[in-house]
Amino acid sequence: MSVVIAKKSGVAAAFVLFSLIFLGLVFSLTNDIAMRAGTDLSYPSWLVISYVAGLSMIVLPCTLPLVFIIVPLSMGQGYAKGLAMSLLFGAGLVSTISLYGLGVAYAGKSASLDQISTAMFAVAGIAGYVFGLSQLGLIRFRMPSYSRTPKFIQNRGDYTKSYFMGVLLGNAGVGCPNPMFYWLLIYVAGTGSLEIGASLGFVHGIGRAVPLVLFSLLAILGINATRGLAANRIKIEKATGWMLIVIGAFLIINGIPGGHEWYESTIVHIGWNNIISMTGLPAEYHVSHHVHQNVFGFKVPQDAVPFLFAALLAFPIFWYVIKRRSDVEK
Repeated sequence: MSVVIAKKSGVAAAFVLFSLIFLGLVFSLTNDIAMRAGTDLSYPSWLVISYVAGLSMIVLPCTLPLVFIIVPLSMGQGYAKGLAMSLLFGAGLVSTISLYGLGVAYAGKSASLDQISTAMFAVAGIAGYVFGLSQLGLIRFRMPSYSRTPKFIQNRGDYTKSYFMGVLLGNAGVGCPNPMFYWLLIYVAGTGSLEIGASLGFVHGIGRAVPLVLFSLLAILGINATRGLAANRIKIEKATGWMLIVIGAFLIINGIPGGHEWYESTIVHIGWNNIISMTGLPAEYHVSHHVHQNVFGFKVPQDAVPFLFAALLAFPIFWYVIKRRSDVEK
């Protein structure tokens, strides 16, 4: 037991040390770029947000299944080869997410921030809401997955196969309904800087890959942490489902014309800025209240938005209660 604890503690310490060194290194290499783009004040905080957003993806249905891919991929290969394969798998994920960050930054040059943010919030909200209903068993919805590995990957060697599997499966996490991820994309689009888009995409990709590599490393050391995940999978799915319902409803509200303006007038938005002011944290942590363009030609009445938000939350609750009672009666 003491050996297992020592191994877990060593992996945890390595994770903390790596995170600090990695973020510091990226900041030192890209701070000049951020200053030239005029985002030097907010850039450090967004580096942390992009990394944390990547780490948090591990509990969502688009990233959690990857644990059950990377662990078998690297087990039974020996310490050096197993670790190398898991790192290459993570590098494939990072490559894909970095390209998406680059693409969003390029799109930000040709569209207004209001257009981009509204569209992203709406898409993310609907995706999160539908995934949440699916996780609770209220609807049947299969997420897009890669049930078959393309032949050009199957015919490669172990190392090349690991990297291309990461590249391929990295696409599965792009549609994840994580609000921090979409706020990150909105920030990237707002800067219109290809360098910032690529760097934050890279950091976010590393954040996604790190938990997967750690699970693989524990397996190589003889500790199969996936057993706990498998044993508690139903509980994790239920908790994730309710979380996605709340997040999805919030994002849907922000994705309808006039919804984000209502949110900026709520006690949550105002209270956050007041707390930041009292703590003395830098001004870039404020969530600014800005003038919105009416890009769609209409807006939902402000009085109707809270009722719509409440309905989005109440609907799955009543549906879940009715379904459980129906299942018990059967």
